Amino acid sequence: MTQFKPFIQQLIELKNTLFRSAISFIFIFLCLSFYAEDIYNFFSVPLIDKLTNGNKLVSTGLTSTFVVPIKITAFISFLLSLPFVFYQFWRFISPGLYKKEKKLVLVSFASGFILFFIGMAFAYYLIFPIVFNFFILMTPSNVTLMIDISNYLDLILSLLISFGLAFEVPVIIFILVTLGWVKVKTLEQARPYIIVVAFIIGAILTPPDVISQFCLAIPLWVLYELGLFVSKQISLKA
Repeated sequence: MTQFKPFIQQLIELKNTLFRSAISFIFIFLCLSFYAEDIYNFFSVPLIDKLTNGNKLVSTGLTSTFVVPIKITAFISFLLSLPFVFYQFWRFISPGLYKKEKKLVLVSFASGFILFFIGMAFAYYLIFPIVFNFFILMTPSNVTLMIDISNYLDLILSLLISFGLAFEVPVIIFILVTLGWVKVKTLEQARPYIIVVAFIIGAILTPPDVISQFCLAIPLWVLYELGLFVSKQISLKA
């Protein structure tokens, strides 16, 4: 039985790690739930500012007015709990990592976490006004635009997550180059294909309009170039 003790201890520690991670999310969510309406109002501002001529947000479901603010609050709570969740998993895995691997994990998480929020801020402050203004301007004059808050939530979450993930491109390139899985020269040669892929991703992850597609595809390409530049500088110093 003694030979299985280390494995059992690891399972217990993993269970405790998952438990503490869940508790951190629940604690943050409970704290933010008192401000759920304020959080929802914050994310509705980019659209509200563009609505004119009696156009407004509506709720077509009885529970939507309660569920939608809670969903967006849960999303923010999850993001804010990630540093603590990472710390818990870091305590669990770090003893088995080499010094170089520890540095890679720490740098990747820190930069990835910051870039994800930068991507969401980019979407909120720059993309939301452009996209919402475009759709409102395309509304026929004889149509009263009334946007369901559930559909609005789905749209903003998809855009926030899409742009947050898009801004992870430099981190992904950095990890691939650092681990030696891909060479910088290979990535440079793949540039024309990456540009095409960026526009395909933009078409898939954004609403069905050309403006949204370009707003995601161009930052993807720029971030790819940024990842190449950073990886090249690191390779030269190595």
